[in-house]
Amino acid sequence: MTAPVPGAAPAPALPPLRASDIPLADPYSLYARYRSGDPVHFGADGSWYVFRHSDVAQILADRAYVRGPRPAWVPADECPHLARTVRNWMVFMDPPLHGRVRKLAAAAFTLTVVRNLEPRIRQLASRLADTLLEEDEVDLVERFAAPLPLLVIGELLGVPPADRDWFRTRALDLQQATRARAGRSPNAFAVADTAARELDAYFLTELRRRRTAHLSGAQYGDDLIGAMAERAGAAGLGDDVVTGTCVHLLTAGHETSTLLLCKGLLALLAHPDQLAALRGATAPGQMAGAVEELIRYDPPVQMVTRARQPNRDGQLAGRAIPGGGSVVLVLGSANRDPARFSHPDRLDITRTPGGHLGFGTGPHYCLGTALARVEAAVGLTELLRRMPHPVLATQPVYGDDLVFHGPSRMLVRTR
Repeated sequence: MTAPVPGAAPAPALPPLRASDIPLADPYSLYARYRSGDPVHFGADGSWYVFRHSDVAQILADRAYVRGPRPAWVPADECPHLARTVRNWMVFMDPPLHGRVRKLAAAAFTLTVVRNLEPRIRQLASRLADTLLEEDEVDLVERFAAPLPLLVIGELLGVPPADRDWFRTRALDLQQATRARAGRSPNAFAVADTAARELDAYFLTELRRRRTAHLSGAQYGDDLIGAMAERAGAAGLGDDVVTGTCVHLLTAGHETSTLLLCKGLLALLAHPDQLAALRGATAPGQMAGAVEELIRYDPPVQMVTRARQPNRDGQLAGRAIPGGGSVVLVLGSANRDPARFSHPDRLDITRTPGGHLGFGTGPHYCLGTALARVEAAVGLTELLRRMPHPVLATQPVYGDDLVFHGPSRMLVRTR
């Protein structure tokens, strides 16, 4: 265990934390204990847990805290396809490669692109919401919150609609390799490795098809695959990086938006006054403002785990953090920090929660932020239009994960 810096006050006697100690349905009371009592906490798993907004924001913006080439828990010998794929994800890259890849992908996520896509998102959300009324009770995850972002990211990538069910299955299989999920299934890594191989092969085939067609005079296409096929060479990026980036955008853009839709509705159902105020709002930007508060209040990504490590010895809040040490950034706690937000445990859709860390900050600030906001605003609007008074049929079932945090099943009565 790393000792506090000389002369610093000893850490309060709070139990050494394990991620498995954190209650999934409501982790915020535990966060508050550690945020006030031991805000940079050395956990039982050998990681430093960082709970305060100021400290989390500092690390996210500090280039001295690097990512590393791939998740340490991915067994590269057993899962060669998975290891290669995630090695080429932006989230595990450091400069200068990170900047080149981000610049290439960013063209698909500008405000102009997202605004132009908004009518199509509304059309997709409307169609999905209409199907919910065919039954008295539906699983909102399966029937709406998961399909919508997958359809949208498919539009951006250029994935044909006929392939999107196949993509959803592979995306879910790939997500079995997250740290929290891998330990629950003996074949999780094998399933994820197969999904990585198949997704890589799909996107590599698409890249080569676009390039071959271009040699015959065809356009690359106005989607993200086309843009990457056209510009990757000039950016000095090989096909492994391009296909890895496509897989990353598919999976990251899918699950986080799914959870945001579900948790946003859950928060509103738990606060009927806020739901009523939102339903009665007339200002055009009211839903967009509410979405920002919903992200602050209960973000879909609660933690950034073991993907940050200082490249040299340093200090944080009076604790000595060794170079190479594992640092866990608790975004959910930072977003409820009373030093940054007034009455942070109160949901207030009229709040202007600038500075929340639901999308991170710094060089790795979420690339799909504008798209996620529009998906959530449009999705919640269409849901509440069809179901003015939604009611939970049972308590939601949470997935056993604090990185991608939220319901895996959420039964709602539609009438």
